[in-house]
Amino acid sequence: MLILIAEDDELILRTVEHKLLKEGHQTILTRNGREAIEKIKELDIDLVITDIMMPFASGIEILSAIRSFEKQLPVIVLSSMGQEEVVADAFDLGASDFMVKPFSPNELILRIKRLAGK
Repeated sequence: MLILIAEDDELILRTVEHKLLKEGHQTILTRNGREAIEKIKELDIDLVITDIMMPFASGIEILSAIRSFEKQLPVIVLSSMGQEEVVADAFDLGASDFMVKPFSPNELILRIKRLAGK
């Protein structure tokens, strides 16, 4: 699977990348929402993992862009505690799942497998 990770926290970005590569996935790393939207528009991505709070465009704006591109992409949203209302908005825009930070990379892999039907 080709998985786009949109995360501005370098430690989380690298941790998730390492775990996904170890599981045999390909990754595209983006550190802001605008870059993520551009990559989603131009590439054939299988799944998106996005933080809610991102520079230049939020995770909500990324979800809106995916909807406007009419792409049927599973999206896992990452959020900090206390952002429940934003997570509800994310589900309204088509998010497939969400995880509260900090999260277990192993649990993330299980959720990806579930979304991929494996």
